[in-house]
Amino acid sequence: MMRIFLIGYMGAGKTTVGRELAKELGLDFIDIDHYIQARYQKNIADIFEEIGESGFRDLENKILREVGDIENVVISCGGGTPCFHNNMDYMNSIGKTVYLKASPKLLTQRLNTCKDKRPLIRDKSEEELYVYVEESLKNREHHYAKAHIIFETEELVKKDDAPKFVHELIEFINKHENIL
Repeated sequence: MMRIFLIGYMGAGKTTVGRELAKELGLDFIDIDHYIQARYQKNIADIFEEIGESGFRDLENKILREVGDIENVVISCGGGTPCFHNNMDYMNSIGKTVYLKASPKLLTQRLNTCKDKRPLIRDKSEEELYVYVEESLKNREHHYAKAHIIFETEELVKKDDAPKFVHELIEFINKHENIL
């Protein structure tokens, strides 16, 4: 039985890496945000708007516990998932957590191209976005740092880089955790 949770800030590459990692390991893949959108037939921005961040975090927690029962899976978590409801402790207790770490500069570059789809950042200028990412990353870092594995994603520039990047991640995991 294997359960791998990918955590990290929005834009760190969790979905891109998660899909490729699951494929490489022969596991199922679940992106929690996509799972929520499919279940409720609404995008995350609309859910945020309807029930607010607190309501969304409650819903996200419920879904995390639901998908946490699935075995042989790679689960891509939302950027805030580890920071609420003791979710990080829960994920660490039932699987392996991998923090895909990226600098505020790289995250801002990645997020600036798709910010209209992300409710927490859609109205920010690039400068405001950088400050927001830097500050919120500082606030979340102590949650992310509880991960079993911390892996830098600065090298993951485009989706085309994902297969090579995932091979490096698998080698890193095997070297440090020997679970794969």
